Amino acid sequence: MSDIIIKVENLGKKYTIAHEKQERYVALRDVIANSAKSFTEKLFQSKKESFNNPEKEEFWALKDVSFEIKRGDRVGIIGRNGAGKSTLLKVLSRITEPTTGKISIKGRVASLLEVGTGFHPELTGRENIFLNGAILGMSRVEIKKKFDEIVAFAEVEKFLDTPVKRYSSGMYVRLAFAVAAHLEPEILIVDEVLAVGDAQFQKKCLGKMEDVAKNEGRTVLFVTHNMAAIHVLCNNGIFMNNGTPQFIGKVDKCLDEYFSSIESFNQEHTIKPLKPEKSPMWIESVTLLCNNKPNTKFLTGDLISLKLSYCSENLIREPKVGLIIYTSDGNPLLNANNHYQLPKNSLINPVNEGVLECNLGKVPLMEGKYFISLWLGDSIMDYQYIEHILSFDVVNQDVWGSGKVPQNLSPLWWPVEFYFT
Repeated sequence: MSDIIIKVENLGKKYTIAHEKQERYVALRDVIANSAKSFTEKLFQSKKESFNNPEKEEFWALKDVSFEIKRGDRVGIIGRNGAGKSTLLKVLSRITEPTTGKISIKGRVASLLEVGTGFHPELTGRENIFLNGAILGMSRVEIKKKFDEIVAFAEVEKFLDTPVKRYSSGMYVRLAFAVAAHLEPEILIVDEVLAVGDAQFQKKCLGKMEDVAKNEGRTVLFVTHNMAAIHVLCNNGIFMNNGTPQFIGKVDKCLDEYFSSIESFNQEHTIKPLKPEKSPMWIESVTLLCNNKPNTKFLTGDLISLKLSYCSENLIREPKVGLIIYTSDGNPLLNANNHYQLPKNSLINPVNEGVLECNLGKVPLMEGKYFISLWLGDSIMDYQYIEHILSFDVVNQDVWGSGKVPQNLSPLWWPVEFYFT
């Protein structure tokens, strides 16, 4: 009997994108005026003209994807935003039909992809447990055997007979994961949705996925931006880029390939990302500086800063910029946002473009490679998020002036002082 439980051959998924210019703000009087204008124009247009379609573009979210997964494998799927990770999971879960290619799956599949999918909002938590079990082909007796275990894991006993539409996103995810993991699917597919839960529950979920794969011999496919979780849980990895696998193999090598791709992307000190489609705001360029000079290699204790240029189609008074610094294995060390520092972030006059400088002070990091993710928005919403847009290296130095270089016992250097009294 073959150990291959998932086989994907030349898979492709195409979407058609209609390009229409959309205004961000429209007054009520404009809506009324435009409607009257549109009605008048239609009276004098030919039938052919009145049904003109907007310009369309073909976009391949997945292209030439082929791989095999064995029974009991724990596969982490990694890549930048827009790489095709979530689309791949949707196709494997049979939520989305592929445009080209062939998929062969042996066994029952339980998927946890997005908050709001898989449950009927009008049904209670209890009813949804039985509904999902029935969808997986389990009998009522089989579901009852697992029922108490599911409820205990999800920690939603008090709300079991409440419609799930009244659940918080955290409660919803806890129950959805508990159902997916405990109803004995041969294949468990989990997307970044676990990020909704708290840290304690995420750890609990990772432990359960490891137990499902290692002890029960089931197959797990896992998408996350937490590289530490990928490293701990998975034995194999798939690195996706622009809808195509760049590497398929052992997880350590897969992570190395991913981080190398980011490093090669960041060879220049100033990064100029592509402008996102239909976004009224975008990041024009990003530069890391050491003592006010562009650099991506620092010593522990160096003064570093980040300079970001942004543009906006509309005049903006309160640009919002956030950054996250990660270790090389994906653990976040810093999450900063200029809106936490009101009222300094407001501009005196609205602008269409500008520069924001973020002073990070003396870098409190020990030797290693680190990554920065950025997002940009305004007081209303976020418009652009770029994962791992920059990487930088830190080398240890004698920060205490004692002639000794600190060892890498942790990623942080904390300037602690000792006194004898």
